[in-house]
Order: sequence, then C-alpha cells, then structure tokens
Amino acid sequence: MRTRRLGRTELAVSELAFGGGWVGGILVHAAEDVRRDALVRAFDAGMNFIDTAPSYGGGESEAALGRLLPDIGAPHILATKVRLDAAGLRDIAGQVERGMAESLRRLRRDSVDIFQLHNPIGAATDSFHLAAGAVMGEVADALDRLRAQGLARFIGITALGQAPAVCRVIESGRFDTAQVYYNLLNPSAGMAMPPAWRGHDFSGVLAACRAADVGAINIRAFAGGAIASDRRHGREIPITDDAGVETEARRAAAALRALGGAYGTRAQTAVRFALANADIGAVAVGLAEPRHLDEAVAAAELGPLPESALETLRGVYAENFGLG
Repeated sequence: MRTRRLGRTELAVSELAFGGGWVGGILVHAAEDVRRDALVRAFDAGMNFIDTAPSYGGGESEAALGRLLPDIGAPHILATKVRLDAAGLRDIAGQVERGMAESLRRLRRDSVDIFQLHNPIGAATDSFHLAAGAVMGEVADALDRLRAQGLARFIGITALGQAPAVCRVIESGRFDTAQVYYNLLNPSAGMAMPPAWRGHDFSGVLAACRAADVGAINIRAFAGGAIASDRRHGREIPITDDAGVETEARRAAAALRALGGAYGTRAQTAVRFALANADIGAVAVGLAEPRHLDEAVAAAELGPLPESALETLRGVYAENFGLG
C-alpha cells in the first residue's frame, strides 16, 4: 500500500488507516478471532496506521487493541483521543491527563503516537462545542505537557464544528494533525461548493491544513455507511448538520447513479474519492467484517478517482443531488 506524508509530523502513514470506531465496529462488535484476523490482514496489506478513541464502544476499541497488538507484533502508528466533559472545564488539564492515563491503561502502552481532542470546535463554548480560544489555550497547553512527558509524539484536533473556528485553531500552529470530515456527499472541506448544494459547510479546513502543514486524517469517508451500502445497520449516527440518515441515503443514491458504477463497489468509489484529494494524509476506513478490509485495500490499489468522475460529481452538487 502506498504511504503519504502526514503533515509536519513527517510520519509516512498508509493511505488507509484502520478505523476502530463504533459505526464500522469490528473492534467493538466482532468476536475476538475476527478482530485479530482483521488486524493481521490489515498489516499484511500494508496498513500501518490505527485510529481509535475511548468513546468507541465505551473503551472496548482501545481495550481490544491493547489485548491484540502485543501478540501481533507488527509495527504501527497509533492515534487515540480525549473528549472533554463540558461540565468539567474548570479542570481542563486534569481531564486531559486522566483521559490519557485511562487510554494508556486500556491500550497497555506507555505512550501513543498521536493524541487528539475529540470535541467539536466553535466560536464559543456551548453544549456541543468547545471555544476555539480554549482549544488553542488550555487544551493545547495540557496536550503539550503530555508530549513533553513523552506520552504522545504529536497532538491534534477533530476538525468538526464551525469551520471558521476550526480553521483558526489549525492556523494557530499549536496542533500537528486534524481529523477532517470529507466524503463524496460533503466535500466542502476541500472543494468549492456551488450555491445549490446543501450540507454542513467545512469550507477552508483542508486549505488551512495545507497552509499550516497540519496532517489531515479523513474521517467519515463512507458518511456513516450511507455511501458504502443501502442496507442500514442501526449504528448510523449523523455528526453534522443536515445529514439525517434518509437524507444521506438519497444523496448517495443520486451521486452513485451519476457515476454509473464505473469505479468499483459503492465503498470503493467512496475510498477512491477521498484518495483523489492530495491534501489528505490518510483515509480512516471503518470495517464491520474482514471482507470490508479486502474491498478497501482493492480500492486503494485502483487509485484515486479520475478527474472525469470528480467533474460528474460537481454536476450532481450543482443540482443538489436532484433533491430541490
């Protein structure tokens, strides 16, 4: 598998990252032998980057990696996260430190490669967002202290929330990586969208990453599963505005119909779309079963979507997927 440079970290990460999240869920919901097999096959295929978080299965994703990785023994780059409780923001440093300690305990490690804030970012702190000022201040300070202690090599953010605030944080130079929402239903983080298009606006996020040399990790490449399959699994959790399950399903149907099935399976088309953006360092793919890994690896081998396919999609966006 090809590798890409992850911003100023200078890490050479595989184009596909093994996603340990809840939606795909292989590290949370599958039997232990299936989890082990998926990791072994991922490493054999050339994946060297794993993304997890405490919120994935209430810590089960991290715990599974802690059990399995020592026995598998393949070299890898591991990223996890901390989500701050808005009720405890008087002790941001304490929350960050406790989050790191709990993650390391579950992972059975002394350190991680990348430790990232998991909260969405906004202009001000509210029930959903952390204020950009706090992220660039107290949060970054706390993460820097963990890095100074050797507990993390690099620090990052999850680039969800209000795009202007997210861009401010990226431009601050305080973070090495950003997890960026980007897929063929909502590519606004890296593509100028036409007036008719509707969706959560992430304009400027990937450009900010490029300018600040922040490594961009693509999340939600399958839009929570809406692109990969028209079968619902019950774990679809929209995380952006105007992205309900049925709305996303209709958008996916329109986009894939326009492409005409010429670029592999639905999931492969989604992976290849993400890989077509050179500002993305790695595409985190969620898996429900090992065959999904084979499908994603085959997509990476096929390479990015050609410009003709991207132009077709621009026409779909110009008509707002035909949804009026």
